[in-house]
Amino acid sequence: MQTTLIILSPTPSSAGWPARSSPVSNAGPAASRARLMLVPKELAEKHYAEHKGKPFYDGLIQFVTSSPVMVLAIRGLEAVTVCRTLIGTRPMSATANPGTIRGDFGMSGGYNLVHGSDSPESAERELALWFKKEELTDVARTADKWVYDPSDL
Repeated sequence: MQTTLIILSPTPSSAGWPARSSPVSNAGPAASRARLMLVPKELAEKHYAEHKGKPFYDGLIQFVTSSPVMVLAIRGLEAVTVCRTLIGTRPMSATANPGTIRGDFGMSGGYNLVHGSDSPESAERELALWFKKEELTDVARTADKWVYDPSDL
């Protein structure tokens, strides 16, 4: 099993779009930890450090710290790939694939509707910023036996 980070930015969180209604929660992986929180500027800057100096960086930091976000640790088989596929690879609705979260709901490239770790390595680094290690326990869900065929595990 793999764990990845998903952040529902201020737009869906403030619009009342709960994590349980997202396509991610219907695809197999499930939230093993969730937190609705105001993001401190220092945490946002650490999380998006690789984008520092890019034209959208300051606006992104201001956006993600402007109102509560829903932070999710999503666990499941190939969780990074499954979540990235459901999220969509491009932030703007004009270029994101229809049927993805970004394609169906995204309106801005700078104001990222949803963040998802782009690799297992990024997921590990990002999860450590947002959750304590002891919060990310590996608990098997009863429903997993109906979601995953034993040969998949």
